[in-house]
Amino acid sequence: MEATHFLIKRDDWRTTRLIESSEPDQPEPGKIVVRVVHVAFTANNISYIKTGDSLRYWDFWPAEDGWGRVPCMGFGEIVQSAHPDLPAGARVFGWFPLSHRVTMTPDQVSPRGFIDAAPHRKGLAPVYNTYNLVDQDPGYAREHEDKHMLLRGLFITSYLVDDFLDENLFFGARTVIVASASSKTAIALAFRLAKRDIRIVGLTSPRNLFFVNGLGLYSKVWTYADLEQINADEPAVLVDMAGNGDVVNRLHHHLGNNMKYSCLVGATHWDAAPREKELPGAKPQFFFAPGQIERRASQMGMAALQQKMIEAWIDFRDSGSDWLRVTHGRGADAVARVYRETLAGHVAPDQGQVLSMWEN
Repeated sequence: MEATHFLIKRDDWRTTRLIESSEPDQPEPGKIVVRVVHVAFTANNISYIKTGDSLRYWDFWPAEDGWGRVPCMGFGEIVQSAHPDLPAGARVFGWFPLSHRVTMTPDQVSPRGFIDAAPHRKGLAPVYNTYNLVDQDPGYAREHEDKHMLLRGLFITSYLVDDFLDENLFFGARTVIVASASSKTAIALAFRLAKRDIRIVGLTSPRNLFFVNGLGLYSKVWTYADLEQINADEPAVLVDMAGNGDVVNRLHHHLGNNMKYSCLVGATHWDAAPREKELPGAKPQFFFAPGQIERRASQMGMAALQQKMIEAWIDFRDSGSDWLRVTHGRGADAVARVYRETLAGHVAPDQGQVLSMWEN
């Protein structure tokens, strides 16, 4: 079987290419071949590219030297199976590349799913290697499949940020500043924070100001140019989805010691200036969602944590995503076009892109 793969040049993200590979007609014993049905592509995928080396996103699937395959959340269908417990036709949810097919090495197979134990994925966070069988996933509904792939993974990250801040009593602050407030991860976080007695301040571009205000989730929304209007006399925490060093620098200097916690979650502004190494207030740090999952699972058990996240996801899915406008792109040309538009920041915040390398 022939398969096409979409690759990104790791030192020049604007350069892409397609390569062909041959998949065996029959997988080796214990392996499966999964058809990549469709995946979500958002600004968050650009964050994966930016942190591809430091967080090992390039290690999800091998590629020739100097090139990478960006991971995307989506759905696949087992088309060939040499594993006794995974029949052909089963639909799975998890991480996939922009490809026609992938070969996987399932391990720890249960009625709910499996992990991909391929050698090149050894050492990745367990959540990255986990695949759910959708017919046993209580958080899955076929009529919400687009929302599922576009928002569920981002929502889980936001759930964990909210959980971490609550666990730490918001570091003594009552205001949470969210940079890149129009991003889907930010919207999910604002949805969670709106259930608490917390002031939520959003920062966004002038282009997205009307959209963000219309969500009704933020207590106040400022453009980046006006961020010094934020009350610097009140303690605050910063959740940065943008990765814009200039914005972080200005916020830290504006709030000074009243910046009680500062974390980077995403990098939608991938081409912005870096932040200063020494800043007033709490030292900025990266929020690694898989680490929070592992820590919380060790405290309450994975089953209990998963149940809480599923209940929270369904709440968000059913009541917090009416703003989402989904568009579908099929074929390699559509994939390349959407990738370029997302990299350039030209995708509207209410737009959700669902992609497939298959023409039909």
